[in-house]
Amino acid sequence: MATPRMRKDGNPDLRRQTQLPAPAIEEIEAQIYALLEPSNFKPLRDSPGLDNKNLRERKLTLPVMMAVVVSLVYRQIAGLSEAIRLLATEGLMWVEPMLVSKQALSQRLKKIPAKLFAQVFEQVIEKIHATPQANRIPQQWQQLHQTFGAVWIADGSTLEELRKKLKALSDQTTVLAGKMMMVVEAFTHVPTKIWYTEDSKANDKIFAQELLEQLPTGGLLIFDLGFFKFGWFDQFTQQQKFFVTRLREKTSYFVVRCLSTGVYYRDEIIDMGQYRSNPCQYPVRLVSVLWGNSWYYYLTNVLDPQLLSAQQVCELYRCRWRIEDAFKLTKRLLGLAYIWVGDRNGVQIQIFATVIFYTVLNNLSSQIAFALGQPLERISVEMVFRSLYYFAVAVLRRETDNVVDYLVSHYKLFGLLKAERKRHRQIHSRSAQVWADAP
Repeated sequence: MATPRMRKDGNPDLRRQTQLPAPAIEEIEAQIYALLEPSNFKPLRDSPGLDNKNLRERKLTLPVMMAVVVSLVYRQIAGLSEAIRLLATEGLMWVEPMLVSKQALSQRLKKIPAKLFAQVFEQVIEKIHATPQANRIPQQWQQLHQTFGAVWIADGSTLEELRKKLKALSDQTTVLAGKMMMVVEAFTHVPTKIWYTEDSKANDKIFAQELLEQLPTGGLLIFDLGFFKFGWFDQFTQQQKFFVTRLREKTSYFVVRCLSTGVYYRDEIIDMGQYRSNPCQYPVRLVSVLWGNSWYYYLTNVLDPQLLSAQQVCELYRCRWRIEDAFKLTKRLLGLAYIWVGDRNGVQIQIFATVIFYTVLNNLSSQIAFALGQPLERISVEMVFRSLYYFAVAVLRRETDNVVDYLVSHYKLFGLLKAERKRHRQIHSRSAQVWADAP
């Protein structure tokens, strides 16, 4: 009799696949270099509000630290000790071989201002937006993107570190390392904004005002129930900004008028909080959908169905899984579940370094999607990353020097295209049934 398969226990974010660093890949490093441009780092040092005593010239300058922390991510280096070995024997990216101590590197991660890495991240995003593949919006969403200009997804995620990584924390199994808030673009998946707090138990609402301030006028933000708050909804309307979220269970409301209805859906204008002393001041739109045997309820302050249809409201909220995918990839695939330094500053540096490389990886996936004539959702970012090893071997054999051409020519072998599964076909079929009688 076959032995039953045992389910792995514990947090899947905390499963390391390998302890050996991946090989350096010249073309990937060239793309990273073009985005980071180390020659531009010096002006960042003169930014207002920075403590220049921590930026004086030394071995571990900002260009060196950027090369180290990005290499830790993209080459899956197991820790600072391994990074020091690589730095001493072969150098890292644009940095020639040099000797440094683990203590010096660890202390530098604690002292060099994380604000510098945040500024580099912002520069990377600007350059990514200037590339053609970063602006390729799926055809079905192009009109909506033109209407709102920015369509963002926001969510928070708790960071963790293993006790074996920090001896000082050896009396605990898992130590929470704070919480990050990330914003990604809904259609291109490009990370746009990042915030961090040391408080791992913080409510997502602590980032609410910053999210609203950063969202451009006329833009649309997609978020979950963690942000549900009447006053915040009112601020969107007052500032001519828009949102899509879910209706919290047991929220009282009064139907003002019905815009349209069908067998499986209702589209209504409502007033919320009718039994509360501080109700929602502005009307919102409630889209109710019967999916299988359950009703699902979505809210938006876009009251005109000509600008945002009921079907689009539901499909936009379904897009919210893309930020969950971004968290999964950065934490499990790129190692953000493992913290290098038990320090607030070091954690922030690791976050920015990880998301910078994730942005490069997402950009590469976009190029592959375009070359294959497929939507970005069909491309497995994980398999693109894992396939870089085979590209590095092919380069050593002088079989290729172009990463996109190589991966596209072997996309079936490497599993770069996600299979359309039965559940996907069922979703399409159910969606067609639900919206068959929609205007």
